[in-house]
Amino acid sequence: MLSGLDPSGGAGIQADIQAITSIGAHPLPVLTCLTVQDTRNVYGAEPVSPDLIKQQLECLAQDTPIHAIKTGALGNAEVVEVLVEFVQKHSGVPLIVDPVIKAAGGGDLADDALVAAMKDKLFARAEMITPNGVELAQLGGSDNPAEAARNLLQTGCESVLATGGHGSGIHIINTLYNHAPEPMEWEVERVGANEYHGTGCTLAAAIAAGRAMGLSPRAAISQAQNYVHRALLHALTVGQGQKVPDRGILWER
Repeated sequence: MLSGLDPSGGAGIQADIQAITSIGAHPLPVLTCLTVQDTRNVYGAEPVSPDLIKQQLECLAQDTPIHAIKTGALGNAEVVEVLVEFVQKHSGVPLIVDPVIKAAGGGDLADDALVAAMKDKLFARAEMITPNGVELAQLGGSDNPAEAARNLLQTGCESVLATGGHGSGIHIINTLYNHAPEPMEWEVERVGANEYHGTGCTLAAAIAAGRAMGLSPRAAISQAQNYVHRALLHALTVGQGQKVPDRGILWER
């Protein structure tokens, strides 16, 4: 997986490592950016050298079978170029894209050039992208979720899992849009009244782990949602901001 470093340990590459390990797969973490961040917000970010990322990806691919790729915060548009080149060489590997744009506290994690690069070049390579409600509206150019998802499907991605954690109500509804006549919905009980730090990272990483282990996309989504739900039931109070999912929970596969 490729993602950013969150010093609070709540999101980013740490969330990916913990979730993938808990599901039962082995993570290959490649760091894309360093952030100034806590459980309340993101205050700054600096990308890792794209050439270094390219070297890491090539080194790993020569040594280790790669069964799925998951992305989070990517740092800048140049990193997207490196990733797209790598994915083209591994076209049979499922690519799960968590299109991280903003932190829950409102801090930016992607500039306009990075957003454009994801939409123009990366999404077409993705098996699934997993935007939350805010990201879906911004990337899809519409406040109507179905219309925004259709717009994203037109970029070439196979499916869009619109996550409902940023909404309200006693249930979270996650909706999978693809090229089938009707979308598929999952209804998950909402845990608490507040949002959590790193939930989107955790869900996307768990989906990628399931795909790497041979589950179908739908089965991987179902397993990942159950895992995230349990992690939220045992959420940790790490700092003064959002709680953090307990991704170290014992997970019965």
